[in-house]
Amino acid sequence: MLLPRARTLILSFALAALAGCGGNGDRPVEVVVVGDPAAAFVGGPRLPAAAQLVRSATAEGLVSFDAQGRAIPALADRWIVTDDGMSYIFRLRDGTWPDGSPITGESARSAMLDAVGAGRDGPLAGDLDVIGEVRAMAGRVIEIRLKQPMPDMLQLLAQPELGLLRKGRGAGPMRLTRKKDVAILRAIAPEDRGLPEEPGWKNRVRRLELESLSAERAIARFNANEADLVLGGGFADFPRLDASGVSRGAIRLDPVAGLFGLAVIHDDGFLAKPENREALTMAIDREALIAALNVGGWTATTRVVNPGLEGDNGSIGERWPGRGVEERRSTAAARVARWTATQGRLAPLRIALPRGPGADRLFERLAADFKAIGLSARRVDGAADADLRLIDTVARYPRAAWFINQLGCGSGRVLCSAQADRLAADALDEADPVKRADLYAQAEAQLTVTNGFIPFGMPIRWSLVSGQASGFVANRWNVHPLMPLALRPK
Repeated sequence: MLLPRARTLILSFALAALAGCGGNGDRPVEVVVVGDPAAAFVGGPRLPAAAQLVRSATAEGLVSFDAQGRAIPALADRWIVTDDGMSYIFRLRDGTWPDGSPITGESARSAMLDAVGAGRDGPLAGDLDVIGEVRAMAGRVIEIRLKQPMPDMLQLLAQPELGLLRKGRGAGPMRLTRKKDVAILRAIAPEDRGLPEEPGWKNRVRRLELESLSAERAIARFNANEADLVLGGGFADFPRLDASGVSRGAIRLDPVAGLFGLAVIHDDGFLAKPENREALTMAIDREALIAALNVGGWTATTRVVNPGLEGDNGSIGERWPGRGVEERRSTAAARVARWTATQGRLAPLRIALPRGPGADRLFERLAADFKAIGLSARRVDGAADADLRLIDTVARYPRAAWFINQLGCGSGRVLCSAQADRLAADALDEADPVKRADLYAQAEAQLTVTNGFIPFGMPIRWSLVSGQASGFVANRWNVHPLMPLALRPK
């Protein structure tokens, strides 16, 4: 027989164990996104990373992303694409909007038109031009007619900016509450979203809390086991990982495509001539840049459009084949010397970069590269007036059209080519895929000779993932939706 004191001790340990298990079970998934503290609650057409995650979680579109970055059913539970690729017809699920009104073809059409209209002021502006018409059909059916076939249409429709709202609110799959700068998200039960009931649903999901912090604070939170995941890391803060002693096993790199380079902002003085702008591109030692950033597997390129994308007809290759960096710099230095011989000493090039040790290393390399051809450089803050400004953006879909749109005259972010814009517009109206690919290649060629963008290579995107996290998959889109992160492993 146990003595009273022994029984009391055993009961205390049992209660503590139960409390511990319950506490762990009730523990939320802690997600930190690199960015400004209030970034999760920013609205408008240009959403920071944290706001994109929250928008996707609370306002799904016709389709959404799964953990691997694939388009999956959302408000639409199925769809068909016509044989000519010009029409996408979506059957909407049997559900309601947050205000209790039914999800219908007409209400979805209205929400889609609102999203497309707002998106024309944001980073998807040129991409949305492919949409010709949005029609509501019988009952819960909506049709999107295109101006040309777009194989990546579902990828475009899954973007967070095209999450559908009714009276300012989305239909899930998660509900949002705010506690200061922390976004608290809870999964909505399937039956409340017009989907079949899932037995044991409450035991499958966890509350998720998302906060946006500087990279330095996010990494410290992760190292202290106070965050399960850190999302949204880029090149500027990559050196912090080694400096902070983050386990290499926790680091995930997304194999993304996109734009990573310098946009020429002004076309006066030395930068007025395309051949002088080309001199800057020729001066850069991209292999040394790789070494400075210390990112394994990073791919450099001199092309405006990343090489090897779907639809690339192979007519555009890397620039200056067979010419090493010293030979290129010799040509570039001669151009600088000719200019200064007639125009006098050049003022330092103002280069706008973000803050962070990776950006420090980038500037050091650029300053050395430009010095090698007779130019000096001065670093300025990202929002300051500059001659050159960093563009660091992940591609939303893997085709030349995205790159051409990002560098078009309508973007307002780079010295552009009106001829390239005209070729891209012609490509949008071209039904023949071979001719369309040729038009996009011609547009890239025009942007190349304009030399308004100085490419380095692919963007760099990293995340930190603890052993407590589930539902994270590295992918080429840098897409990490919150709903899969909130689900317990089966």
